[in-house]
Amino acid sequence: MKFLIDECLTIELAHEAQSAGFEAHHVAHFGKTSWKDWAIRDYAIKNDFILVTNNGSDFRGLYASEELHPGLVILVPNVAQEKQILLFRAALKRLGELGDATNKLLEVNIDGDDVTLKLYDFPVAE
Repeated sequence: MKFLIDECLTIELAHEAQSAGFEAHHVAHFGKTSWKDWAIRDYAIKNDFILVTNNGSDFRGLYASEELHPGLVILVPNVAQEKQILLFRAALKRLGELGDATNKLLEVNIDGDDVTLKLYDFPVAE
């Protein structure tokens, strides 16, 4: 699995994924911090990256029209770096168990100290 971390999240998430044995890059590594969301989506899909973002409202819409994509992870709340890392570690564990995130959306949320994960097919098969 390969991950592309959106600019709205800390660059440390790329280091977390790399430490767990995955390939990961932050959009800043590619000089893409000013890219539009649709360009990030296109880059992620073309290069087989699972996109990690907290911009769920925009990326749900952008990925809904894609028949095939490598996966999307949405860290639901806008939280500080330490909480982002906590949420992403939970996502990495779940995706590692899953093995293949093709056409999957994983939402990771936190309520107090409780991390919740919701995994589903996306777009939803008709």
